[in-house]
Amino acid sequence: MTDKKASAREFLREFKGDAYVYGLDCSERLGELVKRHGARPAVVMSGLGKDWAEQVRSKTQTSLAAAGLAPVGEPIKGPAPNAPREDVCRIRDALAERDPDVLVAVGGGSLIDGVKAASALLTLGTEHPDIDAYFGVGQVSKLLADTGAGQLRPLVAAQLAASSAAHLTKYSNVTDTGTWQKKLIVDDAIVPAAALFDYAATATMSRAFTSDGALDGIAHALEVFYGAKGETLERVRPVATLAIDLCVSSVKAACSDPADLAAREALGLGTDLGGYAIMIGGTNGGHLTSFSLVDVLSHGRACALMNPYYTVFFAPAIEPQLRDLAEIFRGAGYLATDTSGLHGRELGVAVAESMLALSRAIGFPTTLNEVAGFSDAHIERALSAAKNPQLEMKLKNMPVPLSAELIDEYMGPILAAARTGDFGLIKNLGA
Repeated sequence: MTDKKASAREFLREFKGDAYVYGLDCSERLGELVKRHGARPAVVMSGLGKDWAEQVRSKTQTSLAAAGLAPVGEPIKGPAPNAPREDVCRIRDALAERDPDVLVAVGGGSLIDGVKAASALLTLGTEHPDIDAYFGVGQVSKLLADTGAGQLRPLVAAQLAASSAAHLTKYSNVTDTGTWQKKLIVDDAIVPAAALFDYAATATMSRAFTSDGALDGIAHALEVFYGAKGETLERVRPVATLAIDLCVSSVKAACSDPADLAAREALGLGTDLGGYAIMIGGTNGGHLTSFSLVDVLSHGRACALMNPYYTVFFAPAIEPQLRDLAEIFRGAGYLATDTSGLHGRELGVAVAESMLALSRAIGFPTTLNEVAGFSDAHIERALSAAKNPQLEMKLKNMPVPLSAELIDEYMGPILAAARTGDFGLIKNLGA
């Protein structure tokens, strides 16, 4: 494990250089990062008023003060989980009142996503007040160019959860609570200027939150690994496989003993590498469907539940990736089957079963029928969302790309299989 962690650190240095501070007990360095980008910070923070957050707030204030920085106004309350658009607008309004020259986001993925989106609204909202205009790929950059606004204010993200790697990436997920559909901003313009992640801080994460985050990190690396081709596949393979290995091998230990800092470090490194992976390529099926399950499942659980079923659908196109995954899951004790003689769909089923074994080991559901509140409406929502042009990048990222016209014929059976656990319902394209 020591060698794997060393390799992970090397990849992160390659990815972010000195713009990223990470490791165990490094939170005191936040102020120095913020000072590089401005003198009048505004802080948006998770957990304000909760006991667990008081130490985080104190450390943040101490670090900023040590760097000679005084925040503009009191900390701003972060968004609810999944960054509802109403909270994004509230944060934008609070930032506008303070008029800072640098934004500081201290929290998990939803908070950082919310601040990214609020930052875009802060700069562009006068001319483009409807956040729907920002969803999709590169729309914020296009609006910045069209309006002559230049750049967004720099954002320094201090991550508190080993999960989405929002502190490192160009993604912002925002939820419409009227329809319970999550939508996505994908844009280099919203990448934080600098980031910090003190892996020791994750020891306060609950068992459920820890497992959700770990499986989210696995999903990032897994889906990019599945969809990558040619030179991109060769570039992402070592990053993605190491990310998956670190998370698969450490999530159970971290859940069993929250104070196991070796496991916490492994999860932090693994989920960070998941962030690196999604900056090389894009996620696809599992993430696409998860956006329609936001009212009944956390993001990590939704991706973990769906990806085994997409694995069977993709299997004939991703046999080399599946062989790498089989070795990882076998090494972690989740795959006993000899897969050397298996090919295509059969190999996919074996790997999918190992993924389900991991989910069971940490108490995750493995079928949609096990999920409280799940209904036919979620199937309909997922199929409809897959046809939305704003989410088209997820279809294009699939190793077996689907057009909107093929959604019902092929994604419908995947969702039916996920509902019951019957892999036999899944149709492979061209079979």
